[in-house]
Amino acid sequence: MSSLAATVAAAFAALGLLLAVGRRLGPALGLQRIGLPAAVLAGLLGMLVGPHGLWPVLPPPVTELWAQLPMILLTLVFGTLMLGRPLPALRRFWRPAAAQTLLGLTLGFGQYLMGALAVLLVLGPWLGVDPLMACLIEVGFEGGHGSAAVMGPIYAGLGFGEGTDLGLAMATVGLLSSTLLGGVLVVLAQRCGWLMALAPEGEAAVHQPSCALPPAEHAPEGSHTAMATAPDEAAQRTPPLAAPEAPADPDAGWRRWPVNLALAGAAVGLGVLMQLALERAAMPLQGAWHTVIEALPVYPLALAGSLLMRLLLERSGRSALVSPQAQARIGGLATDLLITAAMAGLDLPQLARNWLPLTVLAGAGLAWNLLVVLVLARRVLPFDWFERAVTEFGQATGVAASGLLLLGMADPDNRSDTLPAFSIKQLLLQPVLAGGVVTVAAPLAVHSWGLPVWGEVCFALTALWIGLALWLAGSQA
Repeated sequence: MSSLAATVAAAFAALGLLLAVGRRLGPALGLQRIGLPAAVLAGLLGMLVGPHGLWPVLPPPVTELWAQLPMILLTLVFGTLMLGRPLPALRRFWRPAAAQTLLGLTLGFGQYLMGALAVLLVLGPWLGVDPLMACLIEVGFEGGHGSAAVMGPIYAGLGFGEGTDLGLAMATVGLLSSTLLGGVLVVLAQRCGWLMALAPEGEAAVHQPSCALPPAEHAPEGSHTAMATAPDEAAQRTPPLAAPEAPADPDAGWRRWPVNLALAGAAVGLGVLMQLALERAAMPLQGAWHTVIEALPVYPLALAGSLLMRLLLERSGRSALVSPQAQARIGGLATDLLITAAMAGLDLPQLARNWLPLTVLAGAGLAWNLLVVLVLARRVLPFDWFERAVTEFGQATGVAASGLLLLGMADPDNRSDTLPAFSIKQLLLQPVLAGGVVTVAAPLAVHSWGLPVWGEVCFALTALWIGLALWLAGSQA
């Protein structure tokens, strides 16, 4: 066996072993009750035996190979996102989906705004940090571990070499905070009477005076329909919202794996073709657009490929070829391997040196998310506002799976219309934020325009989304 083949085999064997141990220890420690994925535990174990850990037993060629995996694995995850899910009916849920989308845009661009303010007013003058650190809140909170890992080369090319490690640390903080703070929010909602589960069927919850806020408005239009979500990188671990029928043949599911792998590969292939077409179209261009298209990774385009493949299958009457369970398992395994590999290579001494700016940024991001959920969401979302808002908080702080976990806590009987609106919002925003075009363009904009100008743009856009959300809520009164 050649040295390269031996390195590849050792790298994947070690990665699989870490993930297997994490999946065995996670349930034993009860981590699933707080929404902490087993892959995070596997990544923490990998950190202990990685190049900067307490027992650095892994050889450098193995960890160097792991560093190349996040982009490949995240592209595969995005290629599976839409394949196993029926395309949502946009016309039926346009109003709640519009409000949900505007809230998501407010959270995402507000995170950039908070990062810019924190760096301009605190971290820059006092600690002299790199201006690109202002992008870490959105990358870690909205994007998660996958986006933080694949943004590393872009940061490094702009002179911010520690961006990968700090982004992964921010993603870990966000993942933990989304569940812990989200659980506190659900308890608060139960005490304040904000939940639909506390009201008679079909009626808005009666709000207790002790927690009074301006009244929520608007009963939602449309029926109470559950729809599969289009989550970000880690949401594939979430069980299907509507379980498909089990095949009569117990081995039929296994026989469908090659077909579903091929379909996911075709979706990724379409994304690669789109990337090549964009690069060719950008050749005559100059300036920022050319730079953004050159830096745009393939994984957001793989989501578009996944959507196109699903559309082709539905239009041709062949959607039965797709197994939602197989697509979820493929994406879930790729996600777990991605998180494990990315966290195992974290530079712990560097994180220790940057604990203060990380704390400031995390605090600013969490404060913004809480402000949007507790103040703005109540004014712009329909009467099941808290269920929708807490789902958005989980996704915008951790991952979509965290949001669905919090939704299950707040709405165990599925009485709200959160799932359809959240599904459509994910479909619309996934190519933009949480690892999409804006995530890629933000550090390039900060580097080219300067952080003050980028902060002004984010302020204007955040104000625009808030204004549109308030106008939409008022027009539906």
